[in-house]
Amino acid sequence: MQAEEKRFYTPDEYLEQEVSSELRHECINGVIVPMTGGTPEHNEIVSILNAALRVSLKGQLYSIFASDQRLWIPDRQLYTYLEVMVVPRPLVRQTGRNDTLTNPMMIAEVLSKSTKSYDRDENFLAYRTIPTFQEYLLIDQYTLHVEQYSRTDSFRWVFTEYDCAEARILLASIPFEIRLADLHEGIELEGD
Repeated sequence: MQAEEKRFYTPDEYLEQEVSSELRHECINGVIVPMTGGTPEHNEIVSILNAALRVSLKGQLYSIFASDQRLWIPDRQLYTYLEVMVVPRPLVRQTGRNDTLTNPMMIAEVLSKSTKSYDRDENFLAYRTIPTFQEYLLIDQYTLHVEQYSRTDSFRWVFTEYDCAEARILLASIPFEIRLADLHEGIELEGD
C-alpha cells in the first residue's frame, strides 16, 4: 500500500477553502490542519477571560477577539485561530485581506491534554516572531494553574506562574487583573 502524499497549499488556496468552510483549519507551512473543538470547561474559561477583558478595557484603544479571529504569522507561514487575543487599534490586517489580523499584543491559550506541548513550544516560538506581541497566558483547564510570559525587551521574557486560588494575575502589556479563582469560576477541576 502506498503512503498518501501530503498536499501543500499556497496561502491563497488555503484562504479560498477556509472562507467557505464550516469548520476552522490552521495552515502551517502549507499544510492544512483541522482544528478540534474544545470541552465545555475550555470554552467557559475563554468566555470568562473574554468578558473580564471587555469590562477592564472598555473605552480604551484595544480590540478583544475570542476563538474565531484568524491570525497570520508571516515569519512562520502560519494561519491560526487563538482562544483570546488583545489587539491594539488600529487593527493591522494581512495585506489584501479584511478578515485576517497580524498585530496581537496579548494572546491567551487554554491548555488541553492534546495541545499543551504544542502551545508551550511551537506556538510560542511562532508568536514571538510577531513584533507587537508582548504577553502570553497559558491557562490550564483541569487545575488552578496559569503560566504567564511577559516580554521585557526584544530577547527577554519574564515567566510567572500562578497556582493559588487567591493569586492575582496582573498583565504587564495592558491594564488588566483577574484572580485565578475567578478565571476558573464554575469550572469543575480535576481533584475537586
